[in-house]
Amino acid sequence: MMISRFLGRDRRRDLVFVLAVALASAGLLLSPTGFGSPYPAGSSERAKARVLVVDDANLKAIGPVRQGEQQLVVRVLSGRFSGRTFDTHNAMIGKLEMDKYFSVGDTAFVVLDLSADRTDVAYANVIDHYRLDATLLLFGLFALCLVAFAGWTGLKSLLSFVFAGAVLVKFLMPAMLRGWAPVPTAFAVVVALTAVTVFLVGGFTRKGLAAFAGSIGGVALTSVLAFVFTRLFKIHGAVRPFTENLLYSGFGDLDLAGLFMAGIFLASSGAVLDLAMDIAAAMAEVAEAHPGIRRGALIRSGFSVGRAVVGTQTTTLLLAYTGGFTALVMTFIAQGVPWENVINMVFVSAELVHTLVGSFGLVLVAPVTALAGGFILTRPRAR
Repeated sequence: MMISRFLGRDRRRDLVFVLAVALASAGLLLSPTGFGSPYPAGSSERAKARVLVVDDANLKAIGPVRQGEQQLVVRVLSGRFSGRTFDTHNAMIGKLEMDKYFSVGDTAFVVLDLSADRTDVAYANVIDHYRLDATLLLFGLFALCLVAFAGWTGLKSLLSFVFAGAVLVKFLMPAMLRGWAPVPTAFAVVVALTAVTVFLVGGFTRKGLAAFAGSIGGVALTSVLAFVFTRLFKIHGAVRPFTENLLYSGFGDLDLAGLFMAGIFLASSGAVLDLAMDIAAAMAEVAEAHPGIRRGALIRSGFSVGRAVVGTQTTTLLLAYTGGFTALVMTFIAQGVPWENVINMVFVSAELVHTLVGSFGLVLVAPVTALAGGFILTRPRAR
């Protein structure tokens, strides 16, 4: 009775929702994707290793890149073969984006191919530098700062972050690999992630409902624009790194154009939600300060807030997208390629569609949220 009275109805509902999302996140993270390794189970083990010896005699430097192979001696630091040393090599093909270079003292990620009876190691494959420890450290610092700054709300934000990552990796991507239509599947995922983020962080309030309605309206309009302009620009979809690799990996029936469209509104949905929440929160403050405000006046207030924040948000999205193809644009500038040539290249056009359609969605979400907030936040007596 005392706990129930302390939590109250809203706090209890909030806690139940947090627990439900936490359980859903754990279930997703622990569930298999359905796509396993083509190699027999138990035929290899993954481990952390220290590079003890490096021999670069077979490496040839060509400008800033290297070709050939390094001869290495590594000591395994984890797993049942910890402490064992193995001779191996690291092949380099002369592509900086693919190659890795090892020095003495580096920590490597290795895959140990086991013998036929699986009691010994047949060969140690050096895959790349070991980054799991640094990844966990970075995520831990992020989580610590978020919770330390925002407390309970920060913890819910962290849970929302984990849930979104789990849904994308364990549900959305495997579903599209199985042949699910990318655009409706991604849209359904965005609706679910938006609902969880809004109601988990903001609570079950009129403000949250207005932000949710505005976000979904903005994403829906963005998806329509993505479909129209992807067709208009004749973008086939194979414009992202590794996209074409999927076709040669047994997934020749994938809708690459649909994947491209889905990526546009999926990438902009976070910024759309942020803008919708800003407008809904401002309108909620106005409605609370002026309980008798009429719907039309509240909608005009929402439009005013939207006009103030849309400019900075679209610039933010432009800068975020531009960071992904800075080297591409610099290459064209360095080679003096005419801009008419540049703009008509399919992968440049794809980036333009991605940036402009995503920014267009931000512009559209402002009036949609203002209208939704006007209907949701005004009280019955003021209508």
